[in-house]
Amino acid sequence: MDGLEGQPANGLRIILVSVFVSSLVTANLISSKMIEFGFFGMYAVFPAGTLAYCVTFLCTDIYDEFFGRGEAGRVVLGGFIANVVMVFLVFVDVLMPIASFQKGFQETYSRVLGVVPGVVFASMVAYLISQTHDVYAFHFGGEKTGGKHLWLRNNASTIISQGIDTVTFSLIANILVYHAPLNTLIWMILTLWFIKYIIALLDTPFCYLGVNLVKKRLKLPSVWERKSIS
Repeated sequence: MDGLEGQPANGLRIILVSVFVSSLVTANLISSKMIEFGFFGMYAVFPAGTLAYCVTFLCTDIYDEFFGRGEAGRVVLGGFIANVVMVFLVFVDVLMPIASFQKGFQETYSRVLGVVPGVVFASMVAYLISQTHDVYAFHFGGEKTGGKHLWLRNNASTIISQGIDTVTFSLIANILVYHAPLNTLIWMILTLWFIKYIIALLDTPFCYLGVNLVKKRLKLPSVWERKSIS
């Protein structure tokens, strides 16, 4: 049997895709706010949507574990379409005339939700490359280990993919929009990747929890277990 069917499997699909898309859209909506942390006399600045975006990698890893690379890749494509729709709708909404009693909020509303084409383009390109890599890397690791060492596959695929996402977005956005000096750009990439690295390590228990819950409560075998049976 190549795929999982039935109510439990379809229910799992709905839950994972829902969390994936909502986290992805939320990450883009709230990323105009920047968070600043200071430690050892140094400061790290990163978008507020970083945590929400990291959740998407957890979702695709669990999805890939049960439904395979092909389906997980289609989820990534669906997330891209959701992002495009969100950007278009927000753009149209910002352009529409605001109510007279809210005139004072238009500038703030436009500044927070307004679309910067260069940033959007950088985000879309980085998303497609990094998420596609994550799906393929996680599945490749599963093929090489026979579905074992979930912690290694989860961390390796996510950490490398997050690095690809950070470097791709930062380079494109800097060329098109920010024009930051090279030393500032490098520091931004390293600090953001480090924060994502920590989050990736912290999400490992949740990956194990999710996979084990699906196996025990829904009685669904992983891709690798189904292959071993067949």
